[in-house]
Amino acid sequence: MCPLGKRELTTCCIRDASIIVNTTITTKFLPRQPGDLTIMYDVIRAYDQNYLTEVTMENHNPLGRLDHWELSFDWMRDEFIQKMQGAYPTVVDATKCIFGPQSLIYTGLDFADVLTCERRPIIIDLPPTKKDDSTLGNIPSCCRNGTILPRIMDPSKSVSVFTMQVAKMPPDFNRSALFPPQNWRIKGTLNPDYSCGPPVRVTPTFYPDPSGMPTNKSSFASWQIVCNITQAKTEIPKCCVSFSAFFNDSIIPCNTCACGCVSETRRTCSAETPSLLIPPDALLLPFENRTALTLAWNALKHKTLPNPMPCGDNCGVSINWHMASDYRGGWTVRITIFNWGEIDFPNWFLAVQMKKPALLGFEKAYSFNASLLSVDGGVNNTIFMEGLPGLDYLVAEADEKDPKKKNIRIPGKQQSVIQFSKKLTPGINVAERDGFPAKVIFNGEECLLPDLLPMASGGRRNGAITVLSFITFYVAAFMVLL
Repeated sequence: MCPLGKRELTTCCIRDASIIVNTTITTKFLPRQPGDLTIMYDVIRAYDQNYLTEVTMENHNPLGRLDHWELSFDWMRDEFIQKMQGAYPTVVDATKCIFGPQSLIYTGLDFADVLTCERRPIIIDLPPTKKDDSTLGNIPSCCRNGTILPRIMDPSKSVSVFTMQVAKMPPDFNRSALFPPQNWRIKGTLNPDYSCGPPVRVTPTFYPDPSGMPTNKSSFASWQIVCNITQAKTEIPKCCVSFSAFFNDSIIPCNTCACGCVSETRRTCSAETPSLLIPPDALLLPFENRTALTLAWNALKHKTLPNPMPCGDNCGVSINWHMASDYRGGWTVRITIFNWGEIDFPNWFLAVQMKKPALLGFEKAYSFNASLLSVDGGVNNTIFMEGLPGLDYLVAEADEKDPKKKNIRIPGKQQSVIQFSKKLTPGINVAERDGFPAKVIFNGEECLLPDLLPMASGGRRNGAITVLSFITFYVAAFMVLL
């Protein structure tokens, strides 16, 4: 019986040991995976209706590279990009938001300030001039015209970073409702092709505390996208190699249609006919200007000329591997890189894979910075080369300014001599097989090699031709060029 005006109820609870309470966090993080290129999607600020994410692309392959990279992905929940720093979309257009469900939700938003509402935007890097721009740049590791180098060249330039302010749509108006875009793809100019996997939730990324305190700050959520260089045999190369040697006066040029042939071109030439031998001077001319020299040269060699003539290689970059000498103590090779394209290649690199006997004799390069590529503490079969300071910029082709030469295109060119020793390889057969590469890689792209190797000219190692043939050849070539 309770006192008047007071009513109390007391309840006692006893824990039931048979009941298991689930207090474990349901979000499980998978371990981060290695890959040729990894992309981190880190949410660093989260709000109810939008979030700020930092995208970090990092190159881990010693022969992988990207130039003028383009990154694309699919938004799956009607998100759109409000702002960006460190990168920019190729199309700035908010039309799809204005005529889509986004305009019904964001009634007070000025869509003129929205960057893009594309379901699959294409993102590109900014030029170096925007690096310190407080609005567009001012992000570490941004603004390099889309160049991502291997770590062996420059670790500081093997990473590219940008941020995005992403607006969300219902029912995701919650700070914890975070979903990364899907179907990631990245590509570059004259670079290998990458195949990217889906985003995988991983442990949060830690950053130095912006306050300056000696602590680390965690991201709200992190996803990893792993991209690997594809090795599909159906890929069309973007560069090619020609062979020549001191004991043969002909050049074995790049293969016919080495980098593909369009249907319009095939109407005037043959894509199946093997390429014809060319004289050394023809390497300096674009394919369309080599006809006279090629016809005259093959006539001197008593070669049957096909009809129609073979198509060109259509490669933006070609590399000539010339065996310059072969003597008792060693041998030398002259490498020439030609850029027939319209794009410059700053900080270019060239990797040459050779058979082990030849590689053991590598000593040095004279005009390139060359070294044996080390992988996992050991040395593999690759010579890695890059330009010396001041010579590491391979310019695009340009028109000849001399009016007498009818504006013939002039390629960008870099050249060096590589020296090999025979001390460790006394039985090496340089001329017939060991002196030529098994694989040539330019800026991460594997170049197509010729099907044939140079042979001795009629058994003469000096490859000399008669004075009469020499005069006949140049007279014929001169008459056709007029």
